[in-house]
Amino acid sequence: MENPHAERQAVLLERILKNTSKCTETILELNKSLEEIVQANYHLQTAANLSMQYRKNVQFNLSSGKGQTHS
Repeated sequence: MENPHAERQAVLLERILKNTSKCTETILELNKSLEEIVQANYHLQTAANLSMQYRKNVQFNLSSGKGQTHS
């Protein structure tokens, strides 16, 4: 005759392992999605930095040319 507590524990452990496996799969999928988002944002960040630097350069050139007159 088997121990009913041991049988119940085995069933519970099996459920825990199955749920842990599903959780691990979900986390791996999430990591992959986050990596794709980070890669996409890298290009946006580069474009934003270029745009901000261009704006700063224009502002500097406009402010440094206020007292100058063109001949």
